[in-house]
Amino acid sequence: MASVQLAGVEKVYPNGHVAARGLDIEIADGEFMVLVGPSGCGKSTALRMIAGLETPTAGRVMIGDRDVTATPPQDRDIAMVFQSYALYPHMTVRQNLAFGLRMRGAAPSAIAERVEGVAQALGLTGVLERKPSQLSGGQRQRVALGRAMVRDPQVFLFDEPLSNLDAKLRVETRAELARLHRRLKATIVYVTHDQEEALTLGGRVTVMRDGIVEQVGPPMEVYRRPASIFVAGFVGSPAMNFVPGQICDDGSWSGPDGLVLPFEVPPRGADRPPQVTLGVRPHDVAIVAPGAGDVDARVDVVEPRGSELLVHLHLGAEGRGEEVRVVAPPEQPMAVEAVVGLRPDRQRLHWFDARTGRRLN
Repeated sequence: MASVQLAGVEKVYPNGHVAARGLDIEIADGEFMVLVGPSGCGKSTALRMIAGLETPTAGRVMIGDRDVTATPPQDRDIAMVFQSYALYPHMTVRQNLAFGLRMRGAAPSAIAERVEGVAQALGLTGVLERKPSQLSGGQRQRVALGRAMVRDPQVFLFDEPLSNLDAKLRVETRAELARLHRRLKATIVYVTHDQEEALTLGGRVTVMRDGIVEQVGPPMEVYRRPASIFVAGFVGSPAMNFVPGQICDDGSWSGPDGLVLPFEVPPRGADRPPQVTLGVRPHDVAIVAPGAGDVDARVDVVEPRGSELLVHLHLGAEGRGEEVRVVAPPEQPMAVEAVVGLRPDRQRLHWFDARTGRRLN
């Protein structure tokens, strides 16, 4: 296995579209790195530049100690698994798994041994003589994974490999991928738009937006300490609540509709911007009796979700303020149009510069 590094990598297409700007990403040997972001953020372009399918306009791509920026894909010792399974329909599973090794002139005995080992690891032993049309979606995806594994490459590249699976199968295959990484100790670069997938799979997560890197870090660090309003709103479900406001002369925070919260807003002094957006996750707010919290709100919609309630509210007893969402226990009584109190966990508040969107605390 090998490390991967993108150093100042940029990609500008002939029509002027900037797909990647100044990407500096270091992926350690054996690390599971997830690139996540909305459609068009540049994550797949970054993966394709690692694979050699796109040539950077500027910067360098390193695999191990080799500069592979201008190296053809077939000479990079990488294996890529795409969103589509890309299996040969006229070949059996065994033949699909063996195809890459056969094309490289490997000995038949070595091919047979490698194919059997990978099939056993992925639970495909019983379907080796079937063709792709006779397999379930999950089995086809495992064959696509196996075809990459038999080559024993330095780096595995995954481009949204689970997006064609149904919800139950995605969860099962996610667990298989995690076990596979633990067993192989492989270097994996994984692209997805699904933030839940990113948090559950990645050893570290790179959040991208508009061709730039917004934040890199362990999943829980990105979730608990998002570097910007964009990361805070993208990572986490339900999404974080944001309430715009400003710092008062006495240091308290004042929001819309006369909402005033006596919270400590970092940093102190001249470094603190006047316009500050408060962020709080729906799971970090308790619903209490009216007047018993930091602010009252009126219930608008209640969504039962089995293990919890997702409650939509408008701040203020009149229900005319900002809309916020709160996750409540399923047994908590909740009536539409009722006035309740909201008490956020003060240790888990997030403050952002309203002008730059960057985190303050």
